[in-house]
Amino acid sequence: MNLTQSDRILRTIAGLCLSAVGIALVSQHMFGMAPCAWCVLQRLILLAIAAVCGLASTGWGKVIVLRLGAAIATILSICGIVAAWYQYSVASNSFSCAQTFADRFIAGSGLDAAVPWLFGIYASCADARVELLGIEYSIWGLILFIVCAALALSVLASRRPQQG
Repeated sequence: MNLTQSDRILRTIAGLCLSAVGIALVSQHMFGMAPCAWCVLQRLILLAIAAVCGLASTGWGKVIVLRLGAAIATILSICGIVAAWYQYSVASNSFSCAQTFADRFIAGSGLDAAVPWLFGIYASCADARVELLGIEYSIWGLILFIVCAALALSVLASRRPQQG
């Protein structure tokens, strides 16, 4: 199967997103870093980006599929940027994330009850303010979403998928 450069970029985005969720789960379940509602919302966005990019890059080679996947990934990445920035600048400075958009969305979707090991909300936003290598997790998330958006935009900006 011949993969285009665009296929490879979308697969890279999917891999980055799945790796980030994996790191979050290891942090939670092995190191006791309980997630807040905004952390969990970002996990959901990362999984959605990974799914979209994974499906769009299955080697179909159709330009419309690649561009649609990249467009959806860009929109989801922008949602992730907003969520990460809100978590860093507003929510992490609040005692509670209860009844914020993230809390209502995750609880309303039923994901926290259906898959609590992945989507359970176990900390307040202030308590979930932790660092990895001296940088808050929310900033790591923000950086990742920016990288995903830039990569997805590069697929959209390419004139045509190139065989690789």
